[in-house]
Amino acid sequence: MNTFMHRISGVVILLLAGFAAPASAEPATYTIDDEHFSMHFEVMHIGYAPVMGMFRKVQGQFEYDEETRTLNSGSLVFRSKSVFTNHEKRDDHLRGKDFLNSGKFRDITFTITGFEATGENTGVVTGDLTLLGKTQPVDVNVTLNKAAEYPIGHEEYTMGFTAETTIKRSDWGMNYGLEESLVGDKVKLRFGFEAIRESRGWF
Repeated sequence: MNTFMHRISGVVILLLAGFAAPASAEPATYTIDDEHFSMHFEVMHIGYAPVMGMFRKVQGQFEYDEETRTLNSGSLVFRSKSVFTNHEKRDDHLRGKDFLNSGKFRDITFTITGFEATGENTGVVTGDLTLLGKTQPVDVNVTLNKAAEYPIGHEEYTMGFTAETTIKRSDWGMNYGLEESLVGDKVKLRFGFEAIRESRGWF
């Protein structure tokens, strides 16, 4: 009887240990918080000063395994019509055929293709940027600023990033003003955003 009880106790202990053991790492899906997303671009105007602007409407999502630091997939989608430089006439010009051609190309899309860590909280995200119907590879330098449960509001686990890169708009066929040196070719891009982890539930 004692031997039987010892065996039962052993099984119970093993089961409890199994439930108590942490689950194996799995990729989690993070959704961009559009209330805490900023995208800033900068391009030189006739050599005098940079024009700065942003896109007001964006949505995105990515899949990331924090333990293995693996970025599996993801994308950002900007509405080209939402461009804003604090000058109505210039914004209308940017939405036209000389630049973004928003009537024909509603979205600007960045699709993640890979990730390489370069430090404890830094890395390079590689992806395909589709603009004006043309797709080109782009490398983006990324810094993870913080990853923790949000202290206010939604209180969900959240990651916060800063990212930046420089592209040449001519690579996508946006050539307006280049010959006359009216508008620079290089466009500096800088991002700051928070991404909220989706709840996994019990199963």
